[in-house]
Amino acid sequence: MSDIEPFSAEEIERYARHIVLPEIGGPGQQALKRARVLVIGAGGLGAPVLAYLAAAGVGTLGIADDDGVSLSNLQRQVIHDTGTIGQSKTESAARAIARLNPHVICRRYDERLEDGNIDAVLKGFDLLIDGSDNFDTRYRAADAAERAEIPLVTGAVGRFDGSLTVLKPYETGKDRTLNPRYRDLYPKMPPAGLVPSCAEAGVIGPVTGVIGTLMAMEAVKLITGAGEPLIGRLLLYDGLGARFETIYYARKQPQ
Repeated sequence: MSDIEPFSAEEIERYARHIVLPEIGGPGQQALKRARVLVIGAGGLGAPVLAYLAAAGVGTLGIADDDGVSLSNLQRQVIHDTGTIGQSKTESAARAIARLNPHVICRRYDERLEDGNIDAVLKGFDLLIDGSDNFDTRYRAADAAERAEIPLVTGAVGRFDGSLTVLKPYETGKDRTLNPRYRDLYPKMPPAGLVPSCAEAGVIGPVTGVIGTLMAMEAVKLITGAGEPLIGRLLLYDGLGARFETIYYARKQPQ
């Protein structure tokens, strides 16, 4: 990995509130600057993820989304605005990031990630964040991250609630057993049409901000080494009840 140039005076001021944190400091901020993060989806979850990681100083952000900005997106996808309706979401998000932090490099992928291209797109990134809204992509992202041996932060929302977890199934945990896979948490993909989409069931805008912001926090922890990531833990948020719960899960042993 190539050396990163020292921070400029402007960068030191920009990231001052991080640098004074003992858990982050200068080394952690340099790690953020070196980081290359691919975000799947520039929608409800991807919007806060991209905004907070850009603000945090992640050096390279990949944005993968094949959709365009529509008026109905703006109730929750806060990285876009009325003036970007009709633009591709990757273009709209990249322009917003450039306004927020010109030090961030954006790589745009205006395509749906399929079996034939996801490995090639993922190459060169060291962290994957899945903010997609369909199960096909979630399972595909989990498999690709495991093959590439990079961490995956994955989240989902519906109506007034959401969830997120972190996956590193290629490593062992404190008990010296392999960390769980995505399929240890969700063994089978639900049949098509069983789980309604946000367009069908609705979703309250702020819940995407809650879960997306927590996903960004997990990414910062993974990059800097601060804290304990949500590996083997599924964090659940109930917006109407204002409750968080944690479910523990483990690697299933072969029968």
